[in-house]
Amino acid sequence: MTMANSKTATVYRMVMPGHVCPYGLKMLDLLERQGFSVDDRHLATREETEAFKQKHDVKTTPQTFINGQRIGGYDDLREYFGKSVQKDGDTSYQPVIAIFGIALLLGLAISWYVFETIFTVQALEWFVSFSMVLLALQKLQDVRSFSTMFLNYDLLAARWVPYGFVYPFAEGLAGVLMAAHALPAISVPLSLFIGTIGAVSVFKAVYIDKRELKCACVGGSSNVPLGFVSLTENLIMIGMGLWMGAKALGWMAM
Repeated sequence: MTMANSKTATVYRMVMPGHVCPYGLKMLDLLERQGFSVDDRHLATREETEAFKQKHDVKTTPQTFINGQRIGGYDDLREYFGKSVQKDGDTSYQPVIAIFGIALLLGLAISWYVFETIFTVQALEWFVSFSMVLLALQKLQDVRSFSTMFLNYDLLAARWVPYGFVYPFAEGLAGVLMAAHALPAISVPLSLFIGTIGAVSVFKAVYIDKRELKCACVGGSSNVPLGFVSLTENLIMIGMGLWMGAKALGWMAM
């Protein structure tokens, strides 16, 4: 489909006393950012909406028309302008990037506040511990969904199902304790245990069995593919456990 020369579009969208279609608002914004003048036509009742759908043989609203040609809904309009469209089931690393990005910024921010510089070892420690906490939080939003996806590849969970429920709590607890540099006798073994089991499980599923699975690392509804990200999460936990364990032993020896 090629873009028309006209810069005028007609949009039919639901605008009712108790409901304004969010996709209609996004459609208006997209058209205006593309330089279109919009003839904004409201469907004010359910009856009007159903009559419109029946007349144009469409299943949903809003709908856009350009030069008398129906373009379709919001995703269709994005495609018309050559923009990316997220399809159901498409893999995405966005949740992981967001979590690690925010964790890094938090670590740097606290380092700046405490030490007046971002270039500290503690900033990296906070980055890892905050990452663990944020990842655990994603899993804890729907523990049942997470544990079900986790069963697809985790070796221990497949043998002891309750481990899928325990895991996010253990990851979160280890992250919080490490952020506070408290109780290494608990945080270090936890981090090493879940990190090692996780790394072995992911490596076997992805690199030995060659299975294509979704990762439960950011919760049970994610479309993050199981692989490098999942393995990295577990290796980071192992590394953090070893580092914090070494620091604890150093403090004890002093």
